[in-house]
Formats: sequence, structure tokens, C-alpha cells
Amino acid sequence: MSEANRTTGDMTTTKIVRGVLTGLVAGIAASFAMDQFQAAAAALSSSDDGGDDDDQPEPATQKAADAVAIALVGRAIPDADKALAGQAIHYALGIGLGVAYAVAAEFRPGVTGGYGLGFGIVTATLLDEAAVPATGLGEAPWKSDLSTTLYGYASHLVFGGTAELVRRQVRTTLMA
Repeated sequence: MSEANRTTGDMTTTKIVRGVLTGLVAGIAASFAMDQFQAAAAALSSSDDGGDDDDQPEPATQKAADAVAIALVGRAIPDADKALAGQAIHYALGIGLGVAYAVAAEFRPGVTGGYGLGFGIVTATLLDEAAVPATGLGEAPWKSDLSTTLYGYASHLVFGGTAELVRRQVRTTLMA
């Protein structure tokens, strides 16, 4: 192997490792920020309408956790554990997306345009508007009300923006 090829290979490995590390931290932080945003939005909406959370549909993350449990152990998750299992799915997906985004940013910095907001919009569109309905975990976008769609996009804008802010900070720290 020539010296130039070895150097290119080392640079590629460095970018992947840096992307994985920054994406891991960014994915966790972005998932947490999204959780906090959703909790605040839920608190505001329940105080506005005096509503009861019992009439809310089961979140897609809990449905996904059930599907995984059924596939792996042959039974659904007990109701008492569904919220935690849904959170595990949320964070696992958020970490995976954060890693993919940060690795992509190492090779194509243009993906970070808009300070992660483009990433948030793409994530909302591909997940909430396409994958969730396609897998039967939620309603198709044309069957949902506008407020649900806007809430999903707002949540993912928080996710994308936080992912980019944290990715940049962690990357700067790693490069120091």
C-alpha cells in the first residue's frame, strides 16, 4: 500500500470515528431536547383544554417497542413498562440518526446547512410522514390533523437543531 493510500485510509478512519463519537453525543442530547420540548408541549396542551391523556393514541415508539418484543420474545410489553420501552426506542433511533448525520457531516459538510434544521425536516418527513404510517405505527399524513403534523415537524426541528449545535461543540472539543 502506498503512503498516499495509507494516509487517505487513516483520514477516512479518523473522520468515521470522529463522526461516530460526535453523533453519539449529539443523538443523545437531541433526543433529550426533543423529549423536553414534547413534555412542555403536552403540558401546555393539556392545561389549555383540560383534557385527559387517556384519549391520546399510543405513541409510535411504544408500538415499535411492542413489535420488537413480539418478534424477539413472542409477547407484547406489559402496559406498566411501555413508556420506558418507548423511550428506549426513541433514544436508540435518535442516537442512530445522530451518528449517521455526524458521519455524513464529516464527509459532506454541506449536510449541516441551516444549522441542523434541514436534518430535522428530513427526519420528520422520512420518519413521521413516511416510515411510521408505512409500518402501521401511525396514521398517514393525510389522515392526521394539521396540528399533529406541525407538532411532529416542530419536535424534529428541535431535534435537528440540537444535534447540530452539540455535534459542532463536541467536534470542536475533539479537534482541540
